[in-house]
Amino acid sequence: MSSTTSTLDFTQGSLGKNIIKFSVPLFLGNLFQQLYNAADSLIVGNTLGPQALASVASSGSLIFIMVGFFNGLAIGAGVVISKYFGARNHERLKKAIHTDLAFGLVAGLFLTVFGVLLTPSILRWMRTPADIMQGSVTYFRIYSFGILFCVMYNITMGIMNATGDSRHPLIYLMISSATNIVLDLFFIKVLHWGVGGAAAATTIGQALSFVLCMFRLIRTNEVYKVYIREIRFDIPLLKEIVRYGLPSGIQNSVIAIANVFVQSNYNTFSSIAVAGIGAYMKIEGFAFIPINAFVAAITTCIGQNLGAGEHQRAKQGARFGIIVCMVLAESIGLLEFIFAKHLIGLFNSDPEVIAYGVRQIHVESLFYCLLALSHSIAGVMRGAGKAKIPMFVMLGVWCIFRVLYITVAMSISHTVELVFAAYPITWTISSIIFLIYMLRSDWVHGLE
Repeated sequence: MSSTTSTLDFTQGSLGKNIIKFSVPLFLGNLFQQLYNAADSLIVGNTLGPQALASVASSGSLIFIMVGFFNGLAIGAGVVISKYFGARNHERLKKAIHTDLAFGLVAGLFLTVFGVLLTPSILRWMRTPADIMQGSVTYFRIYSFGILFCVMYNITMGIMNATGDSRHPLIYLMISSATNIVLDLFFIKVLHWGVGGAAAATTIGQALSFVLCMFRLIRTNEVYKVYIREIRFDIPLLKEIVRYGLPSGIQNSVIAIANVFVQSNYNTFSSIAVAGIGAYMKIEGFAFIPINAFVAAITTCIGQNLGAGEHQRAKQGARFGIIVCMVLAESIGLLEFIFAKHLIGLFNSDPEVIAYGVRQIHVESLFYCLLALSHSIAGVMRGAGKAKIPMFVMLGVWCIFRVLYITVAMSISHTVELVFAAYPITWTISSIIFLIYMLRSDWVHGLE
């Protein structure tokens, strides 16, 4: 788009090289983000024991249910921003960015109040085991005090990513991740603050990452420069952001609700089971780092090219990204299957904890290619402005069908493998639906 070096224009040059070039910083950024998230579990699990690990793990689905809706709307903002970036419409781009920031501030404040006040009630509804309830409440309530920073980091990172700058968010995330790990060790091992110390370290790290991103946006000379005095809602652009983002927000919310339901079923086994499953979830997060990076690159690539009217380039970018996602996911799943025991053992050495985590890996990891297929096609649809498609598919399959399956399966036999199986079953169904839709639809006209 310009002579600047920190943004990437997907409408020019080699699509494959651009997607990879954009994905590598995102991959490294997601890696540090996952290290950032896993640091609490690693340090807590190895220092404070399996019950403390379970306290942290039990909050994961609750955190997602809080931020998922608003992060989904932020995806819509990214589509709008990438569209105007690709179309060289700087005036609309500027208004979209400042509207996005105003939205993030309001959403973050709302989530803070919601989380602080309702944490105990939600955890009780999730049937959190009594021996980890106090730790879970402490962890999540402290985390909630900093949730504004989490939302605003995702907003500011999304602005830079949508305009092709994935390098600076990586640098800032590396700094905040290192800060989080150091503070985790200090708060837990030196000050003996327990799980509350882990939450405090996370909150401070998130605040730092947001401050660094915001400083970059204010000081940059790029087209996405932010002016504090202009952070306000532009109603027409807010409506456009909501139109593109609401389906993703609803999708994230219903998936989060389904995950809370799944977590409540995990909680019926034992705190040891919750710890082992929580360790697996952290590993799965690492496994899907490169996939998430490619999906984000696909969405930005599609948005920019369709905004510029480059339909054929959008199709080529979609094909390349989907194939790479599937190959990477299956390769990672195979490695995870082989080294399952060692991976779970990183979080806690208790044989029962390891056994639960290994059982889940053996059920799910070899089906990662299907999860990647669903996510990558969903990323294409969002970039094309057709976010309702993944919303309906994931609402029907990943939420309604998954909940019905688990309800019936658990009524037949109270076996944890039946809950694990819900994931590969629903990944398979959603992949078939997505593939049929993509092959038969004229998705490239979504942004016109």
